[in-house]
Amino acid sequence: MTDRELLQCAVEAREMAYAPYSGFRVGAALLGKSGKIYKGCNVENAAYTPTNCAERTALFKAVSEGEREFVSIAIVGGRYEAIADFCAPCGVCRQALAEFCDPDFRVVLGTPDNPQVFSFKELLPFGFGKSDLE
Repeated sequence: MTDRELLQCAVEAREMAYAPYSGFRVGAALLGKSGKIYKGCNVENAAYTPTNCAERTALFKAVSEGEREFVSIAIVGGRYEAIADFCAPCGVCRQALAEFCDPDFRVVLGTPDNPQVFSFKELLPFGFGKSDLE
């Protein structure tokens, strides 16, 4: 799977976003080591706190289906119909991903026409993880 193809899957996931309050719609496509793609979108809530991000939706879907090892994630987002040039995961999503992703896990941001690839360590250089509890 190419970065562009994974970003296109994120664009498709974004179509399902429920964002009536912010209008900021996000889609994520998480590639498991099995080769399966798990799509997620953001789901807002009037109380705000129960809102769930696209990245965690994809991650929780994957984990609930037995996948525990991942290759990469693609994320796209933007207000209303527009897709922004760049949409990075929030801190909570970075921490959730840290539970399952190695420092070299690939994070693909941007658009299908302009993918930008980062290692997970670049996005969370001083993350808290399992090793901190040993």
